[in-house]
Amino acid sequence: MHLHHSCKSIFVFFILSPRQYNDCQRIDTRSGRGLGKKREERVKALFKIVDIKGAASAIKDGATVGITGFMGSACPEYLLKGIEDSFLEGGHPCALTMTHSPGIGDGKDRGMNHMAHAGLLKRVIASHYNLAPLLQAKVDSGEIEAYLLPQGTLCQLYREIGAGRPGVITKTGLGTFVDPRLEGGKCNALATRDLVEVVTLGGEEYLWYKSFPIDVAIIRGTSVDEHGNVSAEKETTLIDQLALAQAAKRSGGIVIVQAERVVAAGAINPRDVIVPGILVDYVVLSPAEYHYQNFGNQPYDAALAHEFRIPVDSIPILPMSDRKIIARRAAMELPRNAVINLGIGIPEGVSGVAVEEGFADQLTMTVEAGQIGGVPAAGAAFGGAYNPEFVPGMINQFDFYDGGGLDVCFLGAAEVDAMGNCNVSKFTRTVGPGGFINIASNTPKCVFCGTLTAGGLKTEVKDGRLVILQEGRNRKYVKQVKQVTFSGANAVKSGQKVLFITERAVFELDEEGIILTEIAPGIDLQTQVLDVVDFDVRVSSGLRTMDERIFREGKMGLEL
Repeated sequence: MHLHHSCKSIFVFFILSPRQYNDCQRIDTRSGRGLGKKREERVKALFKIVDIKGAASAIKDGATVGITGFMGSACPEYLLKGIEDSFLEGGHPCALTMTHSPGIGDGKDRGMNHMAHAGLLKRVIASHYNLAPLLQAKVDSGEIEAYLLPQGTLCQLYREIGAGRPGVITKTGLGTFVDPRLEGGKCNALATRDLVEVVTLGGEEYLWYKSFPIDVAIIRGTSVDEHGNVSAEKETTLIDQLALAQAAKRSGGIVIVQAERVVAAGAINPRDVIVPGILVDYVVLSPAEYHYQNFGNQPYDAALAHEFRIPVDSIPILPMSDRKIIARRAAMELPRNAVINLGIGIPEGVSGVAVEEGFADQLTMTVEAGQIGGVPAAGAAFGGAYNPEFVPGMINQFDFYDGGGLDVCFLGAAEVDAMGNCNVSKFTRTVGPGGFINIASNTPKCVFCGTLTAGGLKTEVKDGRLVILQEGRNRKYVKQVKQVTFSGANAVKSGQKVLFITERAVFELDEEGIILTEIAPGIDLQTQVLDVVDFDVRVSSGLRTMDERIFREGKMGLEL
């Protein structure tokens, strides 16, 4: 692609309603002053002022549309709703292909849930659908052609598209359901395209994730200046805004930005520009209710935008529970000065244990959304971090992960089989791996965290012992996982150290599969472990008892 620049031919079109424009949001972020009458006249001369319908009308039927967002962070909610409204009112745009690398939604009706209408979407390529249950239902019913790819690889693919390269070639995903010899990332019968191929280079196997054109990039920022430069000072991190914008431009497409405000030219420090104005075609100024920092109840948390640092002891301590038991035992796998990643759910508890035990400063925690250092945020704010030392952005973070930069990762495990295969991506519904495959496949030490059974499991601790009050209805250690999201065989082949930590037992992976190495005090080996696993469990001849401190209130006194 060749960009021709001329002072007579650079135009930036901003899309706003007259009311939004007059309501002002025209603030110079350096001086705090309004733009002034003359400058407002100049802005009006440059801007093409249209409402949200103009943004939707810029998207052609059948277009491939890339969306930014991480759960609710950096999600262009106003634009997604505008596309939905336009389709419901007039039937356009329709038959879209949409792609997004992280999951986007609140588990109810926001984010990609807006796209769950017959005819609006033809195809979706993503890494996670569970946050968008309305869309997920369309995928599972076979109404929408759907694919799942690893989150990190998909966002890296946007970068390759923007550079005009044929795709991503990587070992990430080998032996998992994205391997075309298994499922090729195809989610239903409509999914017949081969997005991934096995290739051999230098006598070694790799997966080739193929590039595809992106016609429209829809991204989110905080401020846009008079030249169209975009900043993200109120966002928790950088996702894939620049890569998507470049991918769209390389494909001959357009870039639409959702932002909070317009500021004067020069008001944004060039170092703070995340997407330059030369890539921007349209901007929509969003009402505040569609521009929350994330999908939590708080519109904006300045600490998550790194305006200031907070005391780490202000982070709540986990109450005694299965989650805390597992997190405590997992924390015992931490080497001093380790660089780590924590998955969503139970693994998040490891950070709470580190804070409670007083060694959080001896660890470097990272978040896949693009944070290094500090303490990861939880819940709806997951993807952000308090007090990070560096915010490299999501794509750079996954480059680091894929290169083996982590010392240890802590991830969830919904299903495990005898050979150490794990499933976190498909059950009665199509969920997706998110960043799991990139992280689990490329980290030297992988610790899977989750209860042994699920569905009604009730436990308590008493005098340093674990008591099972009610067994879970669903067994998680099964004969065969429904989908391979982590390959035990590939892990053994690559020399990974792999553990499976539950509230009552610890398993490890070796050449023969998984083996039981630890059991909680108070637990009966036969009735409360072996009998609730669907396969014959090998038991180590040196079976150990889990540390009793794990099962007592108060600090453990754990040191690294």
